[in-house]
Amino acid sequence: MNPPKFVFIFTPLLLVSLLPAQTTRKPPSTFKLISINVTGTKRYTPAEIIAATGLQLGQTVSESDFKRVSQQLGETGAFSDVAYTYQYSAQGTKLDFQIADNTQFHPVRFDNFVWFSDQELVEKLHSVVPLFHGQLPVAGSLIDQVSDALQSLLLERKLQGRADYMRTAQHDGPIEAFVFKVTGPSILIHNVAFTGATPIELPLLQAAAKNLQGEEYLRSVLQVQAEKNLLPIYLGRGYLKAAFADAQAKIAQESPQETVVDVDVPIDPGRQYRLTQIQWSGNTVFAAEKLQPLIHLQTAQYANAVQLGDDLQAVQKLYGTRGYMAARVHPFAQMDDTQSTVAYELQVHEGDVYHMGELEIQGLDARTTARLVEGWKLRGGDIYDASYPQQFLNDTKDVIPQAPWKISVHNSLNEKEKTVDVTLRFDPKPQ
Repeated sequence: MNPPKFVFIFTPLLLVSLLPAQTTRKPPSTFKLISINVTGTKRYTPAEIIAATGLQLGQTVSESDFKRVSQQLGETGAFSDVAYTYQYSAQGTKLDFQIADNTQFHPVRFDNFVWFSDQELVEKLHSVVPLFHGQLPVAGSLIDQVSDALQSLLLERKLQGRADYMRTAQHDGPIEAFVFKVTGPSILIHNVAFTGATPIELPLLQAAAKNLQGEEYLRSVLQVQAEKNLLPIYLGRGYLKAAFADAQAKIAQESPQETVVDVDVPIDPGRQYRLTQIQWSGNTVFAAEKLQPLIHLQTAQYANAVQLGDDLQAVQKLYGTRGYMAARVHPFAQMDDTQSTVAYELQVHEGDVYHMGELEIQGLDARTTARLVEGWKLRGGDIYDASYPQQFLNDTKDVIPQAPWKISVHNSLNEKEKTVDVTLRFDPKPQ
């Protein structure tokens, strides 16, 4: 007769125990565990699953232990389904896990754990949290397990910090990553180096990074700084594929209150591309001959992507003078790596024509406001001209009371009605 077999299934939403239809004898309440088998998972090895359960061969277990560890596996968030079966005999009990992986995992980034390399952190965390490989599910207990393990690493080094994490996303979009950081100790930047930098650009990088000295070390902040202040140095010289890697920190000085680090920001400049041609598409309001003079890039010269971005803004402003307030120009680069050349197709999406909506003037006395409203020439329903507000301010500067003003112009687009409400705000500048 085959050994009796029992089945248990765990999912995050369902907990079911299935007993055999017929049993010949009452099973024992405890068993000696003689084997564990794992099937279904592609993300983890059987050894990692077994380590995560805490079960060990030879130990005495009960069905409640199987239920408990199965539920714990399910609660990690790493799996969409966890089920087990077991069968016992005089020799002991064999346990089988059937597991379905959760597909929603996101990378983990370590923002300022300067005492360890990324590889060291992943290896140390994996030794404590077997289901951690550098990625985490969106929800579940695995996130807190990693956070607790990081906290233990800090305590081992006698650091008075706290390991915190946050989920990051772009503009309220889906989660992109988990960022772990140490809060508490002061970690300051001393020197900044740029491995891989080209000789001509290196002094420019060093000058742009001077203001980082003495600042708090956070990879996430350095990444923003690199994209905003450092990458344009290369993009403006035709290095269209230049990319900065994650900053690497090396401890220069350390005390209980403060850690000072030297930072290396590796860069791969890639090829330097020269422009071969520019083509326009999608433009009907303005001919290419009208638009091309706004583009300052010259063929056979290095493709200045920064200048191109500014030029495309000028093109969009030109469209705004005809009421095309949602016009956009998307540059598509066709790169030839064998020749280190690039050709651009500038695709214009003109959108709809917008008309004048309402005018509001804030910050001035009633009499001056009335005079300005009377002098505003764009009437409701007229095709809007985005250049008109500045022209209007220039023409009416004698009407405005003499004072140092901070003047702001705000265009509020009504996409449904295709109208533009204009607000002119006057704020006195502090003396």
